[in-house]
Amino acid sequence: MKEVTIYTDGACSGNPGPGGWCAILIYKGIKKVLKGFERHTTNNRMELKAVVEALKALKEPCKVVIYSDSAYIVNAVNQNWIERWQKNGWKTSEKEEVKNIDLWNELINLLKIHKVTFEKVKGHSDNELNNLCDQIARSMIKGEQ
Repeated sequence: MKEVTIYTDGACSGNPGPGGWCAILIYKGIKKVLKGFERHTTNNRMELKAVVEALKALKEPCKVVIYSDSAYIVNAVNQNWIERWQKNGWKTSEKEEVKNIDLWNELINLLKIHKVTFEKVKGHSDNELNNLCDQIARSMIKGEQ
């Protein structure tokens, strides 16, 4: 099974507002950058979109480590929030509807294909690839594709 490292980040201006996302996939030292823009979105949606699009880009089942500065995503997977949301009819512990169900469902399906580990990194810190993802995601908002 191929081993892939992925760094992801999302950004939004206004929250909701225009947003961008970025994922950097690394396989055998070769980097591939994926990025995108949405006109009206949220920061959490862009964070999640980066992860989903990165995993969708893999052409076969892989062993993946995803580095993200999003506690929303890392905790949802690592602390089993997703399973609880599903059992509760996609409601949070506060009985509110979970946002971004479409993307969570995509992620659930992708996690069945790939062996994925999520690692939390400190955002806007000394992690070079996380900072690059952030820079690219922000540039997408400004239309600097």
